[in-house]
Amino acid sequence: MGNSNCSIVLASASPRRTELMTLAGIDFSVVPADICEDALHGESASDHVLRLSREKAEAVAARTEGRFFIGADTIVVLDGAIIGKPFNEADAENILSSLSGRTHTVITAFTVFDKTGGTVTSRSVYTEVAFKKLDAKEIAAYIATGCPMDKAGAYAMQGGAVHFVRSINGSFSNVIGLPMTELYEVLDLMGALSAQ
Repeated sequence: MGNSNCSIVLASASPRRTELMTLAGIDFSVVPADICEDALHGESASDHVLRLSREKAEAVAARTEGRFFIGADTIVVLDGAIIGKPFNEADAENILSSLSGRTHTVITAFTVFDKTGGTVTSRSVYTEVAFKKLDAKEIAAYIATGCPMDKAGAYAMQGGAVHFVRSINGSFSNVIGLPMTELYEVLDLMGALSAQ
């Protein structure tokens, strides 16, 4: 990672996505995307993450050397509503209280844009996550760590919220921010891995 001559570029500022890519043994560089992530009026959760993943990949490709550009976006969905990053501690408390004792869906969409070939491949991966019942003290202690503030759904499973999760149905890495099995398959099919 960090090689400016890499043909694969991760269009993300997420340290979690960087770590997952590194663990998978992929040679890549990182260039964060800077785009508006607001949902469009009437846009479904699945359309929202797919659009953002593509916009991130294309925005970075337009200003960066490289061939394969990976954009990704992760959201938490509860009762059909997108739960984004909390605005403040009170919002984080409300979000975590709403997830307590319930099952929500984590959706990560990713796009691989082949700048040379002009091809685009996008996928969405869904994971069901069941939380145990959380008490107010647990929620307050977690918020005090500051961890929830930059996370969709106000939690990070790989961080201090690991004991909140009762069960997972689907991809573990998807909940962290990048479904690595599906991404690796797409990169392989597009020839990105053999180009390294």
